[in-house]
Amino acid sequence: MFQGRLAELIEDRPDDGVFRVSRAIFDDPDIFTLEMRRIFEAGWIFLGIASQAAAAHDFFTTTVGRVPVLVTRDGTGQLHGFVNSCPHKGSRVAQVMQGNARLHVCPYHSWTFDSAGQNKAIKWKKAGCYSEGFDQTSHNLAPLPAFGEYRGFVFGSLSADVPSLTDHLGEAAKLLDLVADQSDEGMELVPGGVTFTYDANWKLQLENCSDAYHFTSAHPSYIRVLEQRQKQADDSVVKSVFENSDYWTGESEGVAGGSYSFAHGHVLNWGRFGISEALPLYERADQLAQKHGRAKRDWMFNMRNLTIFPNLQIAENASSQLRVIRPLSAGKTEMRTWCIAPKGESAEARRQRIRQYEDFFNPSGMATPDDTVSYENCQRGFASGVEPWLQGYARGQTASKPGGNIFSKALGMEPERSVLSDAQLCDETLYHSYYREWARRMAGAVKA
Repeated sequence: MFQGRLAELIEDRPDDGVFRVSRAIFDDPDIFTLEMRRIFEAGWIFLGIASQAAAAHDFFTTTVGRVPVLVTRDGTGQLHGFVNSCPHKGSRVAQVMQGNARLHVCPYHSWTFDSAGQNKAIKWKKAGCYSEGFDQTSHNLAPLPAFGEYRGFVFGSLSADVPSLTDHLGEAAKLLDLVADQSDEGMELVPGGVTFTYDANWKLQLENCSDAYHFTSAHPSYIRVLEQRQKQADDSVVKSVFENSDYWTGESEGVAGGSYSFAHGHVLNWGRFGISEALPLYERADQLAQKHGRAKRDWMFNMRNLTIFPNLQIAENASSQLRVIRPLSAGKTEMRTWCIAPKGESAEARRQRIRQYEDFFNPSGMATPDDTVSYENCQRGFASGVEPWLQGYARGQTASKPGGNIFSKALGMEPERSVLSDAQLCDETLYHSYYREWARRMAGAVKA
């Protein structure tokens, strides 16, 4: 068991302009075990979106830390979250990722539960010679101690000792509103989810979604394709919002974007793209402005990489992706990803969204493989203890300001800290929010 101090893992001295993270935070198996207990199994975790179980008796399965979870909609339309474990011998009850079932039958001994988690049958109950004490015990599926939904985003916790979901999301909820409000009908996951693993720590994915600094270094093949497409006038070519933007070239002057940091470890990295025909949302630009105002509409068209700590990421840049991070070990992580889209968009807009998604995301796209290789390269480098401190948390320290700015005020949003930048600043101070929340949750397990 790791017996060190937090000061050995995170050096946080804002008055001195110093913030550093130790390599050990990424590859120590004892630290990973504590993360599972204190972060993933003791706080709010993103489970999925409500449309994954849209109709009565629909369900989907996921995990909270190491614990299997079943999210199901009962016959009255109410959504529930349960531990996906039979109270008889502990077997998982639901065996598939998604489906529709009025009854869930445990494959081991055929105990049966309805879509509200109620036990409906115990095989050969009358012949079982059960005691009175057994009959007085609940045989239902165990509900998650905390379960909630915000604008179609579903969260749960294995501990009841958590703040309300509203408090947990805080001001970052306004960024989920930007996703949900793209359609009056809400959002949906485009069929064709992907599950893959990489051999590195989960926090590397957490950081990378917020990292603008790596784009031109890690994705040269994608940039070359963009440059080639700019020279073509072929309507059959997949259009990217990056093609007409200076954001990735580093040539823009003034404010190209920035970052926001929120309570509880949530962060946003964003860039100004403008109202572009390259975005599938373009067909709704006028309608969205009329309903939500031009300022909020314009924010919907910005590049936005949002992380809701610790396991939800929504990337709206080359297309739109929802990511769920599942740590498996200190050096292995599972990712479940989907293209996320507003319900009711036209067939042409959906086609454009999917083509852009295939272009950039997934293990077969032009970005995800670059990123996962970089994670694995980092994981190998973490083995060195010669110089334990990493220096990847310093960019933007003199640009970071308390509170919001004119762009956040357009959403009525008040982050804890903000950075405005040109295309080359590539703020790293938003990672500080991750690790301050990490340290807050871990403080009871790792000596302060």
